[in-house]
Amino acid sequence: MHTAGEAEAMAFAPSSASLFSASPLPFLLRSDSIASTDEIKQGHAPTASLGVNHARSLLAHLRAGNKDLAASTSIASYRDSLKRGTFPDNFTFPPLLKLLADARALRAGVALHAHTAKMGFDVDVYVRNCLIRLYFVCGEIGCAKKLFDGFPERDLVSWTTMISGFTKAGHPKDAVKVFFEMVDENLRVDGMTIVAVLSACAEIGDLELGRKVRRCVDAFHLDADVFIDNALVDMYSKCGDIVSAREVFDKMPLRNVVSWNSMIAGLANNGEFEMALVLFRQMQCDDVQPDGFTLVPVLNSCASLGALELGRWVHACLSRKGIEADGIIGNALVDMYAKCGMIGPAMEVFSSMSHRDVYTFTSMIVGLAMHGRGDEALTLFDDMLRAGVRPNEVTFIGILSACSHAGFVEIGLRHFRSITATYNLTAKIEHYGCVVDMFARAGMLDEAQEFISSMPIEPDEFIWGSLLGACKNYSEVDIGETALERIVELDPDEEGAYILMSNLYASSNRRKDGYQIRKTMRKNKVRKTPGCSLIEVDGIIHEFQKGDKSHPQAQQIYAMVDEFIHLHRTLSHEKSCHHSERLAIAFGLISTKPSTLLRIVKNLRVCKYCHIAIELISRLYNREIIVRDRYRFHHFKNGACSCNGFW
Repeated sequence: MHTAGEAEAMAFAPSSASLFSASPLPFLLRSDSIASTDEIKQGHAPTASLGVNHARSLLAHLRAGNKDLAASTSIASYRDSLKRGTFPDNFTFPPLLKLLADARALRAGVALHAHTAKMGFDVDVYVRNCLIRLYFVCGEIGCAKKLFDGFPERDLVSWTTMISGFTKAGHPKDAVKVFFEMVDENLRVDGMTIVAVLSACAEIGDLELGRKVRRCVDAFHLDADVFIDNALVDMYSKCGDIVSAREVFDKMPLRNVVSWNSMIAGLANNGEFEMALVLFRQMQCDDVQPDGFTLVPVLNSCASLGALELGRWVHACLSRKGIEADGIIGNALVDMYAKCGMIGPAMEVFSSMSHRDVYTFTSMIVGLAMHGRGDEALTLFDDMLRAGVRPNEVTFIGILSACSHAGFVEIGLRHFRSITATYNLTAKIEHYGCVVDMFARAGMLDEAQEFISSMPIEPDEFIWGSLLGACKNYSEVDIGETALERIVELDPDEEGAYILMSNLYASSNRRKDGYQIRKTMRKNKVRKTPGCSLIEVDGIIHEFQKGDKSHPQAQQIYAMVDEFIHLHRTLSHEKSCHHSERLAIAFGLISTKPSTLLRIVKNLRVCKYCHIAIELISRLYNREIIVRDRYRFHHFKNGACSCNGFW
């Protein structure tokens, strides 16, 4: 057991290395062995203490920019005061404990806890609450819980600190449990408690639990404020109830930037990308200045919609505000440019980033893969490893996708095997799906079928769908029928599989079987997802569906589509084809200057005949056309496509 002098020296030595050591807790406070505060007291002789005036001086350090320096300076002041024989009181320790918590100085915090116990101040509720927070912040959840459970006098701050601590430590279910224990003890909650527990419900994603907490807000007659409303918007959004989130947002008497951020992020995360951008524009009209947290979901929405002009505006806005394109913002910019078909600017942002983590490299690798630039994706992966960045599961989805689209079967298989053998990661259904897709695109259908049979996990409908798509391309009816049977077993309403099989029968001169497939679709009320294509012109996104004539310029658009057919004899066999991507391209041609690049986003795979047509259009009209379909990017230029037939 340490003597008093040894304990004090250990805790308050001037060396910052010892003061902020992250080594395991010393004997005086191990969460698995402490039974009472008496055990803490045994390790320490009497120590002197500080007065209120000195405690107030320590509060100034809370405003210091360098948390480690602030904590170190305050501890040094405390140590000097001990040497002078100045006695502390219960006002001394809370600001010190807060500084140590902010600096994650666990070792010094443990020793200071021992001082409070020896002098009897650990029974003070304010001191005890600061100690609970310290242990939560430093990751010692067991110590925090032991302090809370062994303390008969607990105020509202005690309960709120536990709820918030559990939530931030990644234990939201424990946070909610503590909240309802608090309610069972008939304690009145306040807004801070509600915000903390709503955050926990949001992390769990349990809507019913969130609604139960919402009823507590009404039961306690709490006055609605911006913080509770913001927490409700966040909770409803993360639980998938975007309608309720919007209702709360629209009824808010007062909104701050967090309110807008929560609602915009909620819309984007729930797939309501257009609404997210509409709300962002409303935010600007209301003169609310966006921050970095606003712009990340806006960039994600631009990426999903292909809204390049708005994405560029956001990038310029970041530059004007002096916000560095790094971290999560830089990653969002890389993703936005890549998904808007601008792989060059994506690489420029990537190269300019001072800090690149696994998410940065993965975003760039996935972007290159989508654009069919397999060689560059593999080279970047090697650069990532040389930089000492360890890949994650999503990185390998990008690598395998790159190999699939580029036809690198052997390289792809080598990377697939390395997921477990080299990086000790678990290959998931998405990785197996990439391998099947890789075999299928290369026409190795027997190998694909054999690989599916050897999978340690049950293949899903997407894996069988990749095989069926390849059967259509390579006219393999027998394997296609097997794939269709498996898909129907897993998802009877998967209309894409029926369409593929019907087309496979038609191309194999088995039109009767194709008719039977379509009859089955009608009988089972399986409806085909309508093709939808988006094009951005002058910052406005225009949406087209097959055969849609609702656009104000429909007459000119359809005239241009008919012109496609008559301009080249290769298309003369088509009496009429008004697929959504052709309508979008036609609108782009009549609405932009010659040589303007056209960018199209389609929700489905581009069909074979439209692919041929767009190749010809790019040559006949001297236009570069970028089409992002459900699977990849197609760069059409001078009558050729970047996919080289792999799509």
